[in-house]
Amino acid sequence: MPTKYIRLDRLISQFMGCSRGDVRPVLAQGRVTVDGEVATMINHVVGEFSQVMLDGQVLRNKKPIYVMLNKPRGVVSATKDDKQKTVIELLNRDDRDQLHIVGRLDFNTTGLMLLTNDGRWSRRLTEPKTKVMKWYTATLQNPITNEYRDAFTQGMYFAYEDITTLPAKLHIISDYVVKVGIVEGKYHQIKRMFGQFDNAVVALHRDSIGSLALDGELLVGQNRDLTKQEFDDLSAS
Repeated sequence: MPTKYIRLDRLISQFMGCSRGDVRPVLAQGRVTVDGEVATMINHVVGEFSQVMLDGQVLRNKKPIYVMLNKPRGVVSATKDDKQKTVIELLNRDDRDQLHIVGRLDFNTTGLMLLTNDGRWSRRLTEPKTKVMKWYTATLQNPITNEYRDAFTQGMYFAYEDITTLPAKLHIISDYVVKVGIVEGKYHQIKRMFGQFDNAVVALHRDSIGSLALDGELLVGQNRDLTKQEFDDLSAS
């Protein structure tokens, strides 16, 4: 399988079974195109999703895939698991083995998940420095007070990792229901933040990632490809 990024002369030499030096005249003759344009430079680097053709024959034409899923309870956020059903197994599509998960959800946490074969895109969405906001609805065991809001806004110290969370947003919906917005995804982060108040999270649902939100048409357990507009908006988040 070709690497994600590779010099054009190396890719062609591997395909033709020749030395890189033998690739020079092939390029000079205009026999190679990259994304529809004639390529003549041997040090041209082609990307994971570049279309490369030699004499009209496709050498590389991998398509990016961007999928949203409405995750149900009791499903593992993994590509493989020997004991539990995984989110990958929910996908009734031939290309599912190419996909990886963009930010995990706990076993009993529900809601929006993204899957892709584009590693650069998934890293951008999950790195805290990009500050892509993820919104959750949390249902608590005990009533909420305004004291929670200040603690979430300031960030909370987790002694086990010796870290302080980045500032989070908290909107109180009712005595027991809140909306939480975070830009990172520490281990069981939201549950642990409420745990500092000895208040257990009895239900947690991810509503949105950046500009992308679940809609009522995507039922629990269902998935679909992102539209171009959704992809563009989310990538710009």
